[in-house]
Amino acid sequence: MNELTRLIKEDMKPALGVTEPGAIAFAVASAKSYVQGEVKRVHVALNSGMYKNAYTCGIPNSNRYGNLYAAALGAVAADAKKGLESLADITPEDDEAAAQMVADGKVTVVLDHIGSEITIDATVETAKDCCTVYIQDSHTHIVRIEKNGEVICLAEDTQEKNDTAKEKVPVIHQYSLEEILEYIRQVPQEEIAFIQEAFAMNLELLEEGMQSERTTITRQLLQENGNQKISTDVLKTAQLLCNGAIEARVLGLSRPAMSITGSGAHGIIATMPLYAYKEVCGLTEDVLLRATALSYLITMYIKEYSGKLSAFCGCGIAAGTGMACGLAYMQGGDKAAITRVIQNMASGLTGMICDGGNHGCAMKGVVAVDAAFRAVSMALQGVCIENIHGINGKTPEDTMRHMGMIA
Repeated sequence: MNELTRLIKEDMKPALGVTEPGAIAFAVASAKSYVQGEVKRVHVALNSGMYKNAYTCGIPNSNRYGNLYAAALGAVAADAKKGLESLADITPEDDEAAAQMVADGKVTVVLDHIGSEITIDATVETAKDCCTVYIQDSHTHIVRIEKNGEVICLAEDTQEKNDTAKEKVPVIHQYSLEEILEYIRQVPQEEIAFIQEAFAMNLELLEEGMQSERTTITRQLLQENGNQKISTDVLKTAQLLCNGAIEARVLGLSRPAMSITGSGAHGIIATMPLYAYKEVCGLTEDVLLRATALSYLITMYIKEYSGKLSAFCGCGIAAGTGMACGLAYMQGGDKAAITRVIQNMASGLTGMICDGGNHGCAMKGVVAVDAAFRAVSMALQGVCIENIHGINGKTPEDTMRHMGMIA
């Protein structure tokens, strides 16, 4: 298996609801699994990106929002074995029990420090035990577990990662855009066939949103698309498929999204407009899979510079740029055209802030899809913001690095 294929495959993960509440619930549920007795106190410390992203976002199987309720549900009924889908089986009774814990003051969640790298420290106390689970780098990567003052689990790679973190170049940054495109052209279709799972999962989430009475943007986009899921208008179809799924996700509806770089919304933006283009324009499955692989890799390239939980909207900027590159590929764009796409996107969207995982993500997605289609249309006509301007670099790699540095 090619190293870039492995990178994509390892990064694609199902995520129920906005990723951060799922991760908080997973951390608390993991800590709870090591204690006995009634939970007396739950305390969660988060880095600023985690805290922000979960602050007002919807929680699966609940009408409530945010950090406190995610942590409480982790203590009440979340299933740590399900990872980012830990809240999949929450019942209305569980939801009320969690709300009571919050009302009783048993749950605290604090912003521990300013930073874009993921950290979650989740402590669960009973009359008999106290356990803290420490998560770093990715949403479910437990690096240490302490119970009653003793370390009972330490990830094997923790010390090695700490020693080499500042020196190691991320795998994706070891490739140039030309090398990534060469991989996209040459990789056997069967090697990337697993990417199809993302479309199946995200389409089911979209259907959930289209059927829900809670969605508003989805209904508007459906009306604009002639009340058809797939119409003859590729942009309107892309807007519906992409942002209908995002709205369902941020409202906490009960279907998972296929995440990339730890974010379901990133995964949706990186894939669904490409699926829309394939369906409306009658392209092959092979073209779709290759375009999506390119979209994923460009998204990863930018996110490795910005950090997974940064102050800017990675959905629009990183995944939007990845998706735009995928669209250009589907229309026959070569390296020069895709470089122009990156420069157009960098000059247009960079600077959009992230105000957490919430209903506004769907609106940012609308902006990103519009921007991507326009950036591609102009780039394929030879029109772009030249590399001497703004944050554009002398190479596409530099431009993507600059996009990340803004964060």
